[in-house]
Amino acid sequence: MPNPWDAGSARALEALGFEALATTSAGFALTLGRRDGNVTLDELAEHVGEIDRATGLPVSVDLENGFGPAPEDAANAILRAAEAGAVGGSIEDYDPAGEIYAFDHAVERVAAACEAARRLAFPFMLTARADNFFRGNPDLDDTIARLQAFERVGADVLYAPRLSEPDQIRAVCEAVEKPVNVLARPNFSIDELADLGARRISVGGNLAWVASEAMFDAAKQIRESGDFSALKVSRHAGEWLGD
Repeated sequence: MPNPWDAGSARALEALGFEALATTSAGFALTLGRRDGNVTLDELAEHVGEIDRATGLPVSVDLENGFGPAPEDAANAILRAAEAGAVGGSIEDYDPAGEIYAFDHAVERVAAACEAARRLAFPFMLTARADNFFRGNPDLDDTIARLQAFERVGADVLYAPRLSEPDQIRAVCEAVEKPVNVLARPNFSIDELADLGARRISVGGNLAWVASEAMFDAAKQIRESGDFSALKVSRHAGEWLGD
């Protein structure tokens, strides 16, 4: 499940045959010239609507921490995403102030998000994230305990981004019954992650970074040497825009 950062990249991924999409908070923030975590819920809702209108694919939304610390904030973020056209979304247990939410509070937030999702008139896939490894606290036992608790309160998919070792991924997948999403890494293939137990794979902001790095390198080459050779491309946008 790749992560587009705008309507054009969403159209391209749909044309390549992917069957579902997920937004990327980092990639979207990049399009606004900001760092990850500096987008408002209103801006995100508008972004989700643009992606939803651009493709016929189901869209899941990176809702970060739910745009607020309270369980009610997480619930509201689910409802706003659904109103914008999403059929799925993720809630993480990290406070932008710089701390992982306390265990019980993190569970309360996921429970509130799940309850909001169940009130919708259509199925909404709620992903619950345990961000220990993503935030510099590689505590596998605590990560598993959180994911198990998120599962008990109703999360549909469980996610611990930045697991880096095969044994870590396998341990998480074996510790829960619900499907586990794994963040793609350059040193793993789809088959390898599936063999470890992953049932969904997302790429986070990495496609956006690949695209922006290619642009930066080409522009740097032009600026420093006057060489336009990097502008040679082999694919025209019309192939996925239908022109």
